Amino acid sequence: MTPMISRTRARLSLTTATAIVMLAGCSDPLDFDLRGGLGQFSTASAATGVVTADRPRPDDRGVISYPNYQVAVAERGDTIQSVATRLGVSAPELARFNGIEADVPLRQGEVIALPSRVAEPSPATGAIATGPIQPSNVDIGTLAGDAINRSPQSEGVRTAALPPATAAAPQPQTGDEPTRHKVERGETAYTIARLYDVPVKSLAEWNGLGPDFAIREGQFLLIPVAKQAAPAPADAVTRPGAGSPTPTPPSAEKPLPETDPAPAVEAPPPVDVGEQTQTASDARMVFPVSGSIIREYAKGKNEGINIKAEDGAPVKAADAGTVAAITKSADGIPIIVVRHDPELLTVYANVTDVSVEKGTQVTRGQPMAKLRSGNDAYVHFEVRKGFDSVDPMPYLQ
Repeated sequence: MTPMISRTRARLSLTTATAIVMLAGCSDPLDFDLRGGLGQFSTASAATGVVTADRPRPDDRGVISYPNYQVAVAERGDTIQSVATRLGVSAPELARFNGIEADVPLRQGEVIALPSRVAEPSPATGAIATGPIQPSNVDIGTLAGDAINRSPQSEGVRTAALPPATAAAPQPQTGDEPTRHKVERGETAYTIARLYDVPVKSLAEWNGLGPDFAIREGQFLLIPVAKQAAPAPADAVTRPGAGSPTPTPPSAEKPLPETDPAPAVEAPPPVDVGEQTQTASDARMVFPVSGSIIREYAKGKNEGINIKAEDGAPVKAADAGTVAAITKSADGIPIIVVRHDPELLTVYANVTDVSVEKGTQVTRGQPMAKLRSGNDAYVHFEVRKGFDSVDPMPYLQ
């Protein structure tokens, strides 16, 4: 079965992150992601410590073949129609399978999933060997030796020296078959990279994404395969069955002094986050609404604060600045981004009736929108330095 995973995303995962690519003057786009409910924006790059292998080289037709599926890699100027013509498959079927029109230009290096198998790569198609990429844990020599041992003619086989070969036989490509992910509505390259714990740049390189990392609903993405770890040094290798040596703990050379067990510490009482918001006169920013903080800032969990107020209450600019972007969540809920200096941004989410536009110069405390009604009568407010969220409270007190 094709290893294809399709996950339902959180209801407010944003689809227009590319609208605010240039907010912080950086080459990477901002990715406002509301996973797990409102108030969980994140622009952190995914899995920076994970090293992935290079994507396998396609044959001259652009085909990469795995045991369970095949993909084609687009060339410069390609469309679905030209790829289908080159491979001898149905262009309408190929277009439907990839969620794209047959005449839409493809990016160079873009991966196109094939709905059915075409002829396997071979030296005749420019591949180094015939057939799909084999799992990297297959030992070809062992398999060949086992086949000879099982042969009924193996007993009494005489061997003779062979003349030197004029050329080494091509070895089949080996490697792990990557997971194939079908993009759902509301997903971004960043959310998918985080889902599989791979760097977003590796995801882009493997799939030929553009500089804005844009993806489309129904698109198939190959999830980069982690690079194999380097073999252990010779002095760390033990004989089979001997087990691995246990490192000597530091305390073995110098035992720790005996101490009395530390007294139990009572957990601090929970913080009351329902206090009315107040802004000090000398604070850098003002609260966007007057109400109660119902959720505090928690790095990686809640990238801002949620402030509840009365239905329809005005949402104000925390400080003077320029409206850098007005985007929407997957459910069409507006999000306002204000830039106060080249590195300092504020974000106002879960609002309605927006009264400003991109490029509008706003003053400190100027109304820009209103709160929604009912249980949604709260604003999610963030302060960001470049791509990183920071605790808004030091700016408000």
